[in-house]
Amino acid sequence: MNVTTKDAPAQATRRQDAAGQEMTGAEIVLQALRDNGVEHIFGYPGGAVLPIYDEIFQQDDVQHILVRHEQGAGHAAEGYARSTGKVGVMLVTSGPGATNAVTPLQDALMDSIPLVCITGQVPTTLIGSDAFQECDTVGITRPCTKHNWLVKDVNELAKVLHEAFRIAKTGRPGPVVVDIPKDVQFAKGTYHAPSPVIEQKSYKPRIQGDLNQIKAAIELMASAKKPMLYTGGGVVNSGPEASHLLRELVKLTNFPITSTLMGLGSYPASGENWMGMLGMHGTYEANMAMHDCDVMVCVGARFDDRITGRLDAFAPNSKKIHIDIDPSSINKNVHVDIPILGDVGLVLEDMVRLWRASSKKNDPEAMKSWWTQITKWRARNSLAYKPNSDVIMPQYAVQRLYELTKSHDTYITTEVGQHQMWAAQFYGFEKPNRWMTSGGLGTMGYGLPAALGVQIAHPDALVIDIAGDASVLMTMQEMSCAVQYNAPIKIFILNNQYMGMVRQWQQLLHGNRLSNSYTEALPDFVKLAEAYGGVGIRAEKPAELDDKIQEMIDVKRPVIFDCRVANLANCFPMIPSGKPHNEMLLPDEATDEAVANAISAEGRSLV
Repeated sequence: MNVTTKDAPAQATRRQDAAGQEMTGAEIVLQALRDNGVEHIFGYPGGAVLPIYDEIFQQDDVQHILVRHEQGAGHAAEGYARSTGKVGVMLVTSGPGATNAVTPLQDALMDSIPLVCITGQVPTTLIGSDAFQECDTVGITRPCTKHNWLVKDVNELAKVLHEAFRIAKTGRPGPVVVDIPKDVQFAKGTYHAPSPVIEQKSYKPRIQGDLNQIKAAIELMASAKKPMLYTGGGVVNSGPEASHLLRELVKLTNFPITSTLMGLGSYPASGENWMGMLGMHGTYEANMAMHDCDVMVCVGARFDDRITGRLDAFAPNSKKIHIDIDPSSINKNVHVDIPILGDVGLVLEDMVRLWRASSKKNDPEAMKSWWTQITKWRARNSLAYKPNSDVIMPQYAVQRLYELTKSHDTYITTEVGQHQMWAAQFYGFEKPNRWMTSGGLGTMGYGLPAALGVQIAHPDALVIDIAGDASVLMTMQEMSCAVQYNAPIKIFILNNQYMGMVRQWQQLLHGNRLSNSYTEALPDFVKLAEAYGGVGIRAEKPAELDDKIQEMIDVKRPVIFDCRVANLANCFPMIPSGKPHNEMLLPDEATDEAVANAISAEGRSLV
């Protein structure tokens, strides 16, 4: 891949030399990117950012990746950020460039992805005049960012950019926008290097947990007879040490552990205490244990509706501990007994230390009984499906993909829908930062550009987008970007010719009236790959799947893999909307009649 890396000592020297210098606004932008450790930005040029692009042309420290649509820039930056722990950066022009960035900004806000979005704006003298490609970028993006700025003074630009990076990556990570009028990019001002002195005093996220609350949590955990660890994306966001400490806590306590969609990989899927993902399409054992537990420890998750099901029936007999860095998440959806505000990694460090020092341990007979019950739930084999020698079952496709790629340095992205849930269920993640998906917003089209961002960050890794035939078409044009930058991403499409999750809900909730969920004019994905300059592969029978997957892995170019799967396969287990965890539908129970009986009018209203 033709992607540059940076020399850290040389960068430090440039930072020292740049401080206090007079520069144009465009030069300030590039110097601020260097000083904040940025190596790659994803963008698309336009009139309002041409001064910045002219400056990009005259340097080689920061590599610009030319996407084909601004939404692609945002999702690529998200994939880059999620896989590295760094801040992702996107650069777009004014007007439609900024409005096209709204979807990835909201996606990053809901999934806590650190993102800095730099937008161009019309000159300050034209703001408010309905000028060409003008929009109120700050107003439009205020609800979908942690913070945003319109910079009208070039001497404030460096300070704002440094602050943007700090806000994006500290506390609960998220997206920020810096809107820069074109005349400010031309104007000259003084550059200031990053400094703690310029931090906004109003934004000081609390990272160290209250020790008394942590001690109370340890006391409650030690008294538990049916405990449960419920983890989320906050563990991944906190960094690799948080995942290590989580594994230590599980080893010390012998608690069962489950995770949200966003938390997969923070505890290894091969771990003895792993229950699988929980929630609407989670495992039977995870959901039943959540429902019956007496002490729940929520670590870096936010009790969203796809996890809780019916709120008044969610873990009805449990005491709840909630660790989160975002104060607005605590007691927002579910009342908890012991809230602990702070960075997950630092709180887990204190928990592990205090548990080791504590003489109190869980009742061994109670724990034995709890694990016996869990073993019975596990025996239900809730992810079972009927094998087929003639047709590729989507679950089988993901299983074979996992088996053939698990020994590689592999990163997985997804689009949104049935394939996303099957990937979460059947692809085992052993490490954090290896799973990139759109959780909160559920953004179709996320996976392909996210894979591009991951591949740019990890040029030697195997990066696979497990995709759906409908979702992937929303951002398919980014294949052109992958070819341009020799980014050998693999687009593994579970092609069932339907908007699968939409069709499933129409079948189960709307009398099988499949309104506009069948895609009747799909492209030939093999020819489409070749048209972009990539490689196309198709598999139609289970017997040929392994060889074709291996061929995909071996090709060092962008690949579109058209995996033709069973058209009408449904994704189970499933908790119908508005139902508690102990009323989930399992594969062998999920006849249309059973589903109809299980879903009440209340459930229909909550879908």
